[in-house]
Amino acid sequence: MKRLRSLPVALTIAGSDSGGGAGIQADLKTFAAYGVHGCSAITCLTAQNPRGVRAIQAATARMVIDQVEAVFDELPPEAVKTGMLYSADIIGAVTRFFSKGPRPPLVIDPVMVATSGAPLLKPAAMEKLKRELLPLAALVTPNLHEAQILLKRPIRSLPELKSAAEEIVSECGCPALVKGGHLTDLDDATDIFFDGRNWLVLKAPFVRGVDTHGTGCTYSAAITAGLALGHSLPQSVRLAKRFITRAIGSSHRIGRHTALNWLRKS
Repeated sequence: MKRLRSLPVALTIAGSDSGGGAGIQADLKTFAAYGVHGCSAITCLTAQNPRGVRAIQAATARMVIDQVEAVFDELPPEAVKTGMLYSADIIGAVTRFFSKGPRPPLVIDPVMVATSGAPLLKPAAMEKLKRELLPLAALVTPNLHEAQILLKRPIRSLPELKSAAEEIVSECGCPALVKGGHLTDLDDATDIFFDGRNWLVLKAPFVRGVDTHGTGCTYSAAITAGLALGHSLPQSVRLAKRFITRAIGSSHRIGRHTALNWLRKS
């Protein structure tokens, strides 16, 4: 009998994007591109397309954790990521789960606002995320706007991006990857990684004329997949930067819009 190949498992705890460009759908495509078996716990159904979010229906916190426990019982993941958690109840339930016993590394993409501007995290959940869940994380991956919300101050330059990473590590108790793609006065899309001791400055040329909906989900999912494969955190971040740069640069046309290309890893 042919010996079957064993794949590592990664879990995403996030919302569903009916347009297929972000959320659970982007995460699972990324896991597949890395050769990792993707599992999911859906926090919210969203009715959305590339133009915007029309409606959100959150799952109960109990249903979210039932999904997580079902995965852990039979398909224990090597790494986990979160995306859209939406409510304080869901954040509290996820925090309690990951506070118990040894758990795999947790990558938190602090999804707060959609690319279209729609709010994806309730205001009451913001402090709970920062104070309770982030200290459990192996990494948090805020974009420029999310970092500004977390720190309650503007970030307008590369030096301020670096200080933001340092401040998030100090305040939230976890390594940070602060993404500077919205600092368009820079020559490159520049991200800063800091884990309390080590720095990485990751640069790639800006790609103009494509929709970057789903890049945050894809980037954090790629880091999670790297961790599931046994790479170190810095190496997972480096590989993920390469992956997201290629996914943006080789975007496809879908209808009247563009979408990232998740189809191949390299």
